[in-house]
Amino acid sequence: MAKKLVIKVTAGADAPERCSQAFTVAAVAVASGVEVSLWLTGESAWFALPGRAAEFELPHAAPLPDLLDSLLAGGRVTLCTQCAARRDITEKDVIEGVRIAGAQVFVQEALGDGTQALVY
Repeated sequence: MAKKLVIKVTAGADAPERCSQAFTVAAVAVASGVEVSLWLTGESAWFALPGRAAEFELPHAAPLPDLLDSLLAGGRVTLCTQCAARRDITEKDVIEGVRIAGAQVFVQEALGDGTQALVY
């Protein structure tokens, strides 16, 4: 098993099952003791804002706010710089604990030793 897991989630409310799968896999990995870095890109960028995860609904899925809380507590959550800029989201807008970083940081994390990267 990889010691680190980098997950890029590109889907939001536009593709709820794919979005939920990414958050669920990330949260399960954190609960299993894996070092997790979740990247919010594309439509998932909105979940970096307070209250937005609570608006997400998918039957038979874990509540997105709970999954996000576990990721913030035990992993790292990053909002893509370009995705934030396209949505006029700044560092002062995001949930405490969410950082904003760009492709260089993503590539550095994804290519680290013992790291597995997944894209949803």
